[in-house]
Amino acid sequence: MKTRIEEEMEIPDGVQVSIGKEVAVKGPKGAVKRVLYYPGVEIKVEGKKVTFVCKKATKREKKMLYTYMAHLANMFKGVQTPWVYKLKVCAGHFPMTVNLSGNALLVKNFLGEKVPRKMIIKPGVTVKVDGKDITVESVDKELAGAASSEMELLTFVSKKDRRVFQDGIYIIEKAGKPLK
Repeated sequence: MKTRIEEEMEIPDGVQVSIGKEVAVKGPKGAVKRVLYYPGVEIKVEGKKVTFVCKKATKREKKMLYTYMAHLANMFKGVQTPWVYKLKVCAGHFPMTVNLSGNALLVKNFLGEKVPRKMIIKPGVTVKVDGKDITVESVDKELAGAASSEMELLTFVSKKDRRVFQDGIYIIEKAGKPLK
């Protein structure tokens, strides 16, 4: 059955929201833009509130409306305090070194390889290497997560026994929540 759904979200202090073809959120730590468009869902800014309206909501429109609300909440949080992912460099067989050179992350001597593995860091992401710890920081949650995931996949070991070859870069903390 089709129903009308209308939800409101408060805009935090110090945060500005503008809606055009894409939703732009600007705060003290940076700005994030994202396309949030679905034919049945309408987004409006009214004063210090963002209103989500769906006039004839089916299950699909309802899902999209609440998904957009979650995305906007993540954008609000990111422009106030950036998303931080922490990774750990683990080397058991060969002394692996991880360096930053410009916008590239270099992993040298991974499992004794002669050619270093290289990853280009996307704009909008800040990476800090401190010995065996790597910190990835961004105002966009998806950029921070994607960069840390790419680092983990950069040192993926295939065709070897994972119980023996445990070398690599591993995510130990996702957006402030330690992994178990």
